[in-house]
Amino acid sequence: MRAINIDDLRAAAHRRLPRIIFEFIDGGAQDEVSLRANREDFQRWRFRPRVLTDVSARDQSITLFGQSYPTPLIISPTGLAGIVARRGELAGARAAAKFGIPYCLSCMSTCTVEEIAGETPQPKWFQLYVLRDRGLTRAFIDRARAANCTALVLTVDTKVQGPRERDMRNGFTVPPKFTLGTMVDFARHWRWLLDVGLGPKVTFRNFDGTAAQSGNAVSITQFIAGQYDLSISWKDVDWFKSVWGGPLALKGVLTPEDAKIALDHGVDAVIVSNHGGRQLDGAMSAIEALPDVVDAVQGRAEVILDGGVRRGADVVKALSLGARACMIGRAWLYGLASDGEAGVDRALQILINEIEVTMRLLGRTTVAELGHDCLARQRH
Repeated sequence: MRAINIDDLRAAAHRRLPRIIFEFIDGGAQDEVSLRANREDFQRWRFRPRVLTDVSARDQSITLFGQSYPTPLIISPTGLAGIVARRGELAGARAAAKFGIPYCLSCMSTCTVEEIAGETPQPKWFQLYVLRDRGLTRAFIDRARAANCTALVLTVDTKVQGPRERDMRNGFTVPPKFTLGTMVDFARHWRWLLDVGLGPKVTFRNFDGTAAQSGNAVSITQFIAGQYDLSISWKDVDWFKSVWGGPLALKGVLTPEDAKIALDHGVDAVIVSNHGGRQLDGAMSAIEALPDVVDAVQGRAEVILDGGVRRGADVVKALSLGARACMIGRAWLYGLASDGEAGVDRALQILINEIEVTMRLLGRTTVAELGHDCLARQRH
């Protein structure tokens, strides 16, 4: 049956993927309080529709860093998309190119930044962590620039990895370990097995040829423990800004205090995110944090929401609260798992269609018409 919403794609992903892989993309940290809050807190806002407005025209276009895009969606950086479907990042980048939206490649991807740049036409964004080895960090920045990436996204909420208990129970490693239990599960999901399990070895490809590469199966926690810099501070943002030289976005900001400091350090965009509920469990949701961050920024930088988007209505709510655009992570991974590149296409088309319907029923025809007057806060 053709998927009519993102939950349908999630159900298809659940059927297609082995449990260990599905729970890697679907799960969060510890009790998954923040994971659930990312979704549930959207329901604290209700629409205030206006009637008898002419909605025959339609335009959901936006601008980011001076570039125009036809819809306020960005494919979020998600590590190891290639464990969901072979060369999964490339499928995501190709889908983004068709719809004319930004694709942000994770440095923890299974395709290199050079592969993505060489096989898809539109400029990309590149996501990076602060690594212990500054020489390696600078090499990544140079590679992103050479690959014509137009924005650098610095993720700042992962000094250590949040305890993701589903992965701990499943013994998740990269590449996956073929234990008796996983082999039985993999065999039951033979389409995934032929596509990924028996395909080329899944590794952190951007690290190939560097001192940080690993030829053995390692857990994400082990890899992060060996590579991430615990001493990161705001002075490092200055360094990234000077070395990169282009638009710099900070991903993982939840407070107006940090948003103001980011502005002082010349950041061009603030991405409001709790890392999909995969880091500090109990952290506030992205949509809950958004209004205060927007007030703090006061238009001096772009504000992007990342977290919990499953409906076009979620996007319209975020834009009404001041976000310029929304990143989607799990939504595109569910599509990827369900049907490869065609599944990512379907995920994007679903969201775009829902944005249009929501805006028309709300009585607005352009993103510029969205504001706080479109919403009412629910009282509990």
